[in-house]
Amino acid sequence: MSGQSITDRIAAAQHSMTGSAISKAVCKASTHEVSGPKKKHLDYLIHCTNEMNVSVPQLADTLFERTANSSWVVVFKALITTHHLMMYGNERLIQYLASRNTLFNLNNFLDKGALQGYDMSTFIRRYSRYLNEKAMSYRLVAVDFTKMKRGIDGVMRTMSIEKLIKTLPIIQNQLDALLDFQANPNELTNGVINSAFMLLFKDSIRLFAAYNEGVINLLEKYFDMKKGQCKDALDIYKKFLYRMTKLSEFLKVAEQVGIDQGDIPDLSQAPSSLLEALEQHLASLEGKKTKELTADTRASTLSSAVSSLSNTGMSFSRMDEKERQQALEEEQARLQALKVQVTHHYTNAKNDTTPMHNFTHMPNLSSDLFDLQPAFLPAVQSTPSISTATSAWGGRSQTHLDTHVHAIYTWKFTHTCGVFARCILSLCAPVFRPDMQWSQPGEKKLTGGHNWQSKTMTSTTAWNPAPMAPAPMTFPMTTPQVPMYGMVPPQMGQMGSVQLMAPQPMMYNQPVLRPTNPFAPMPGAQMQFM
Repeated sequence: MSGQSITDRIAAAQHSMTGSAISKAVCKASTHEVSGPKKKHLDYLIHCTNEMNVSVPQLADTLFERTANSSWVVVFKALITTHHLMMYGNERLIQYLASRNTLFNLNNFLDKGALQGYDMSTFIRRYSRYLNEKAMSYRLVAVDFTKMKRGIDGVMRTMSIEKLIKTLPIIQNQLDALLDFQANPNELTNGVINSAFMLLFKDSIRLFAAYNEGVINLLEKYFDMKKGQCKDALDIYKKFLYRMTKLSEFLKVAEQVGIDQGDIPDLSQAPSSLLEALEQHLASLEGKKTKELTADTRASTLSSAVSSLSNTGMSFSRMDEKERQQALEEEQARLQALKVQVTHHYTNAKNDTTPMHNFTHMPNLSSDLFDLQPAFLPAVQSTPSISTATSAWGGRSQTHLDTHVHAIYTWKFTHTCGVFARCILSLCAPVFRPDMQWSQPGEKKLTGGHNWQSKTMTSTTAWNPAPMAPAPMTFPMTTPQVPMYGMVPPQMGQMGSVQLMAPQPMMYNQPVLRPTNPFAPMPGAQMQFM
């Protein structure tokens, strides 16, 4: 199976016609094509999570709907898209996912009818359990362990003993769910599972980095703890050593499938003498007879262990620095391309004088009209200023585009509305010209006879129609920039010597106060035509 299916194309077209850009982006990110989600769709969805007037629950529900598909490719890519947004999107998304009672219920998922369906279904079940555990961790501690501040003054290094003993088991559970993915190199055979494995690899590095710093903090305070705390801390440390071994196996797979060796950290275990010293200290607190270590020996052992674990922590930062530099370069390239695009659109906007009545073809579904557009309008402060020419309808309004990043979205939105208006008017609205002949409803034309004479309406004759039903809104010969939020169209004048009817007034709804909801879109005025 390769390429987008007919189902994918139909679904995308439906979302285009309904105006749901978010649904279309989710649909395109989770097509039947056996490859990872495309970067442009992921970037757009990340952008949506950062806009306060985009509904995060709606975005999440759309992702959940895609996981109800019967195809392993669609479901797997929907999970990958969700994971990507949890990692790089606004924190509002993971906050909402953590607040839900249920997330992905794919424990029984099985695709029997597709190539690799059985094998990939197994990884889908494991992958969904990890994403559920990731959201659960956020619910318990209100922080994403992969994004928390690290270093000597980081969150885990400065945490109190009580919080540390409660937090480290939560990290352990999330890491266990990640390592349970258990993919071998010969099973990473397509772009979909490879994309999931790469995200898991990045999460494993950052998650274990937080885990490692918490254990360092635990060891530094171990010999000052109470008996019960020492018992819990010793159990946490033993589990830490076991998970370090499992992570080493996971990283070997990453190295075999082509991940840059420079991105793979070196895991340096603490000397075995440290575990012996910890057990002897706990035994002494419990009143058992044991060989007590001297203070110097204990301090030396602890210092060596902390040094080894600190070196491991430093190796974790290499991938973060590389990814940060890559993101910076991509952002600079994106801004440069945006400047070029804004300049290009601004030039076209000034030079575009195409008459409305010449636009007689309907838009194609593959044209720019149906490209991904923002699911929001820029704020009033971000909208460009509109200057009107001397003639209200005779001259074309000039749009002074701001260099702000939102300028390109504003132009695309107004351009799209203008294209739609032209399509509708070319089909539905008459074009008023001075030399057109008009007849009243019900008037009988003379078709001949002895005294028949041809009558021609001159351009100076005013047309006075008989009373009839409410007149439809009339439109000018040329269309200026489509009115945006907050604008009132100028009054229509006369065209030639034919008097035109005044346009119907446009009504604007006032903003409605809604209950405060951090995940709901920001309230705003919506324009309706009555």
